[in-house]
Amino acid sequence: MRRLRNLVLATLAVLLITPTILIAAYRFVDPPITPLMLIRLAEGEPIEKAWRDLDRISPHLGRAVIAAEDNRFCEHAGYDLIALSGQLDRWLSGERPRGASTITMQTAKNLFLWPDRDPARKLIEAWLTWQIELLWPKARILEVYLNVVEFGPGVYGAEAAARRFFARPASELTPMQAARLAVVLPNPREYSPSAPSPYLAAHARVIGRRVGQLGPLLDCVPAR
Repeated sequence: MRRLRNLVLATLAVLLITPTILIAAYRFVDPPITPLMLIRLAEGEPIEKAWRDLDRISPHLGRAVIAAEDNRFCEHAGYDLIALSGQLDRWLSGERPRGASTITMQTAKNLFLWPDRDPARKLIEAWLTWQIELLWPKARILEVYLNVVEFGPGVYGAEAAARRFFARPASELTPMQAARLAVVLPNPREYSPSAPSPYLAAHARVIGRRVGQLGPLLDCVPAR
């Protein structure tokens, strides 16, 4: 029993410490692959990806993703308490709450976790989120997110998405192309940035306008 207890404790320690070590390493080393990519590979789906540093990705994309996914990304510490409070109010009033996941939380999920939405995953995601915020600057969080997020079936990261959907490098994305990429993120396997539905095209125009309204809330996106 003592050996079993020690084994369980050692396993738990490894599970707790390993992600922290990887987070510290990924501050300087680009993540080579994600769990979702491995899942898609196991399902027989090829992977398109090409890492690009943030200064080689159009700032239009970073701004559009913040406008679409997480308006307060540059200001919060990983958790948007204002958005969470709003969703709690919706739930208490009997309405269906929407997601309040931040870009940092999505980065944690993409780097370390499985895609299903379940309480266990959300708890682990929250545990990893504050560590990423503590160890990485905002620019690094945005850089990693834009390089690992899924933009379409088998398409990961800004460079692969820009070339697949718009036949150009990520550095040359226009504001509208960036907005179209940003609005597919909630469901990249169903939406197409290059052939958007009327709803998606209208939503992209809304995101384009919102970028112009956020002002200082976009200050953490480096200008080239």
